[in-house]
Amino acid sequence: MKTEKMNRKVVLSTLWIFVTLNYLYCDVMSLMDAGLLKQYIAGTVNGMSMTGGFLLGSAILMEIPIAMILLSRILRYKANRWINIIAAIIMTVVQTATLFAGTPTPYYIFCSVIEIAGTAFIFWYALQWREKEAIN
Repeated sequence: MKTEKMNRKVVLSTLWIFVTLNYLYCDVMSLMDAGLLKQYIAGTVNGMSMTGGFLLGSAILMEIPIAMILLSRILRYKANRWINIIAAIIMTVVQTATLFAGTPTPYYIFCSVIEIAGTAFIFWYALQWREKEAIN
């Protein structure tokens, strides 16, 4: 039985898809949470105003994992490795910090643990990537 090595670009892109789907589904679930939905409608969630600036910042932040799906596939080794490391650090830190904003629900904690584990793994996986393995 021959074991084939997986292309790191494909694995990293797939991991970013996994993490992004978890972010999105957790956000969808929050719209089913009656207490949070009332806060969304009022424009303030856990004491944070949902201003245009806040929403723009959130959109920029979520564009990171979305863009990483594509960038992981098309960038060459050196840029790919570093952008994955940096993006994973940013997303891990931000997601960890959100656990301390307000009172997180059990489903939010569950999703966050998966998201943090996913981005921490991306960080580790990209950090272990060596140029001799790179397929450009």
